[in-house]
Amino acid sequence: MHIDLRPADAGPRAYRLLTNLIVPRPIAWVCSRDAAGGLNLAPFSFFNVMGSDPPIVVLGVGDESPGKPKHTCRNIAATKEFAINLVTEDLAARMNLTAADFPEGHSEIAAAGLHPAPSTAIETPRLAESKAALECTLHEIQRIGGNNLIIGRVVSIYLADAIVDERMHLHGFFPIGRMGSPSWYARTTDRFEIPRITYAQVRAQETDGAPEIVK
Repeated sequence: MHIDLRPADAGPRAYRLLTNLIVPRPIAWVCSRDAAGGLNLAPFSFFNVMGSDPPIVVLGVGDESPGKPKHTCRNIAATKEFAINLVTEDLAARMNLTAADFPEGHSEIAAAGLHPAPSTAIETPRLAESKAALECTLHEIQRIGGNNLIIGRVVSIYLADAIVDERMHLHGFFPIGRMGSPSWYARTTDRFEIPRITYAQVRAQETDGAPEIVK
């Protein structure tokens, strides 16, 4: 089966299929503020890190009505900064609550029983309850159809002391991931390791067989 996504009315099919195929997706729980200082909190799974030199993240934020970007995009365009909080399973229900269609000016943070905590490099706060957060400044916003691609530079990272050691290795940190629509998620506690290999090792394995997964 081939699904043609070129027709103008293919958007719903594209969303349904792509969100079920490209999984799991990390969740950016974005705290942003408007020009008057009002805070907004919303989760987005069209999100990932795209480079480390400089550290770059990209968010895909849609429109709330034709031609009108969602609050998060409008806030970031106005203040040029935002904080991305990572979501662990203990915060999943509250993250889901903040995805509701709150009217502008109503606080998702208060409604979810959450608390803002000061960032160090930007004025927009992070969430006190999140074990990790990225403080970001805006690089640019690219609009493609109804998609607003927000490219941000990570200028500071918050990590709870309990999850990081002196070598910058993380321990006991298991964020959840977004699976298919409408409401599926995945844990990241079940992991396996496949060590990277050199070309010389690849040549050697041509006769010895494929490498084994290290459990």
